[in-house]
Amino acid sequence: MSKLIDTIASAIEDKKGKNIIALDLSKFDGAVCPAFVICNADSTTQVEAIARGIEEKVLETIGEKVWRIEGLGTSVWVVMDYGDVLVHIFQTELRDFFKLEQLWADAPATRYASEEA
Repeated sequence: MSKLIDTIASAIEDKKGKNIIALDLSKFDGAVCPAFVICNADSTTQVEAIARGIEEKVLETIGEKVWRIEGLGTSVWVVMDYGDVLVHIFQTELRDFFKLEQLWADAPATRYASEEA
């Protein structure tokens, strides 16, 4: 799973995604999956580009297909389901509003070097 997360984070960095964080939810009962990767972007165009970049890089690098993608119609919050990993790509204002990582504040977090908002 760490190779998948690292590949996702790398794809986000390739498209200049911001504030990349991976949350380890594996120790939490009731978590929908073992890990979240969260990032944000400044426009709907960039949100979509990040999602497409993740999809391509993960398939090329480790041969794994995304199970489902939601939110591309508006591209303000896109969720990508890789089974063990859910990727959340927010437009910056929505990430600030929902504060998803604060809901899982006790989860071990890995921050990736990226441009900060």
